[in-house]
Amino acid sequence: MAMNLLRQIAGSRLPMPFYRKEDIDGVRVLRAAGLVVALIRPASTDGSLAEAQVLAITQKGREELAKFGYPESRALRWRFRMPRIRSAAFIASTRKSSTPREPTKPH
Repeated sequence: MAMNLLRQIAGSRLPMPFYRKEDIDGVRVLRAAGLVVALIRPASTDGSLAEAQVLAITQKGREELAKFGYPESRALRWRFRMPRIRSAAFIASTRKSSTPREPTKPH
């Protein structure tokens, strides 16, 4: 779970706040392992809730992310992308013809 949280943090804008108890516990684990720099404010008796704020990912955290292949290669996303629709004018302009064409004049 902690690595999933680290990936979520790496893909988000920092500083990143957390308010849920599970997330705060995950940030505590990451901070104890030296993977992130974080501030954790415990819940107080005056009614304020616990909060964690991740300020940065450490070099050790980046190395751990690299071990798990983060960031994933974006080439896979492009492979499944739908082909672009090309207009007849674009296709005609890219074809090589045996007769030279006259350059088009601006209107």
